[in-house]
Amino acid sequence: MSTPEQNLSEDTATTADPTSAPQPTSDVPESAQQQVPLTDGTESDGDDAQREHALRVGLEDYELGDEDIALLGGEFDDGTGEYAGVPLPVLAIVGRPNVGKSTLVNRIIGRREAVVEDKPGVTRDRVSYPAEWGGRRFMVVDTGGWEVDVAGIEARVAEQAEVAISLADAVMFVVDATVGPTSTDEQVVKLLRKSGKPVVLCANKVDGPRAEADASELWSLGLGEPHPVSALHGRGTGDLLDAAMRKLPKKTVHGVAVPNGPRRVALVGRPNVGKSSLLNKVAGSERVVVDPTAGTTRDPVDELITLKGKDWVFVDTAGIRRRVHQTQGADFYASLRTQAAIEKAEVAVVLLDASEKLTEQDTRVISQVIDSGRSVVIAYNKWDLMDEDRRPFLEREIEKDLVQVQWAPRVNISAATGWHTDRLVPALERSLASWDTRISTGRLNSFMGELVAANPHPLRGGKQPRILFATQASTRPPRFVIFATGFLEAGYRRFIERRLRETFGFEGSPISISVRVREKRKR
Repeated sequence: MSTPEQNLSEDTATTADPTSAPQPTSDVPESAQQQVPLTDGTESDGDDAQREHALRVGLEDYELGDEDIALLGGEFDDGTGEYAGVPLPVLAIVGRPNVGKSTLVNRIIGRREAVVEDKPGVTRDRVSYPAEWGGRRFMVVDTGGWEVDVAGIEARVAEQAEVAISLADAVMFVVDATVGPTSTDEQVVKLLRKSGKPVVLCANKVDGPRAEADASELWSLGLGEPHPVSALHGRGTGDLLDAAMRKLPKKTVHGVAVPNGPRRVALVGRPNVGKSSLLNKVAGSERVVVDPTAGTTRDPVDELITLKGKDWVFVDTAGIRRRVHQTQGADFYASLRTQAAIEKAEVAVVLLDASEKLTEQDTRVISQVIDSGRSVVIAYNKWDLMDEDRRPFLEREIEKDLVQVQWAPRVNISAATGWHTDRLVPALERSLASWDTRISTGRLNSFMGELVAANPHPLRGGKQPRILFATQASTRPPRFVIFATGFLEAGYRRFIERRLRETFGFEGSPISISVRVREKRKR
């Protein structure tokens, strides 16, 4: 029996969870489910529109909030993003290691996306994030710490910071006010003057009025007024961004429009399953390091690849380990970057090892992708190593292991030899098409009417909730909102999800169903 809090819950989402044990799809008897005479979509648009209009009129008798009215009024989120196709000015954040650049970037973009740790050298690559301040949109570029006379990976990090300066419209130079100007800071100043870019001087780690005296020492750098801020606590960042907007030109010279395509594909899986080998094979070159040692890849690597005449961005990621919270240092941050790469992608190719049984790590990876709302393709690697007599038994094992995600397309490949990698593109296109699918409100309500008429919600406590109206709130992934007079049980929501898939497809895309319980207006 559900609690009042559950019954009044605004959003109760349902998605397939591969980590849980198989659940019965519905409380409705299986024989009754098989007798549902659903239409195949041939019902006329006119009948659908009439049904939708009648149901909308009926909703006027119920208490609706502002969000409900906005949703019913046709506000629809297609998930394409607000920055697509617009070239934005570029603001690069530079400075020596461990002065708080990534913390400041997180403060500017309003979320914890850049990896932060209280030690130097965490950030290595140039990473761009869309941001907005005072009604102006721009791209902020996080960089690794710049140092002089370094070798190895530190030298390559410094080179990337120099590239970021050359490709920026303005630069924010971050200095640790508690330490004061150092010889390295003075070398950065020379670099900035040589570039000729507008510069905003940020005196970070000024946590209170007493520390502002330390910031005044930075006048000696000759870059104008230092702006005292605390990136960690947000103190002074508003004034800093106001100053940055005055320096940042409105028309960009170096900014590049964020394209609507190509589609982004994340290669994910547990360590040493063959992700880097697959990227190298589809790219046709040794783009990333491949080694038998698990955990070779740490930072996500993007590569633009043309397959069957179409451009794709493939992202190689670090392996997702069994217990992320127990990892330390680089492995821990690699796992965070992998999660960020999944969320930035549109479809994830989950690589599994055909030579081993499905592990807890594998199901955790699949769950992580589904929870992120990305479309999914399951790829069984090393299939060419399987004995011909073993393959039929392996197929049956896979069907049993992946029963909770049987809606995801599956391909059998060999990343090492390239065997059947050409089958990836059709599977990716099917999953992305489902991810973008939009069902008209009239057609959806016709489907729901037939479904409920054949299989009504079971009685609980002498009451039976009635479905009033249904609409698709968004795509990428598809999200459906059902207005009802009572709480719909999880088993019935799974039943609705299964019938949605049988009727409309959604191959390779997770879908969610939210229930909004609404009461009649008091007369």
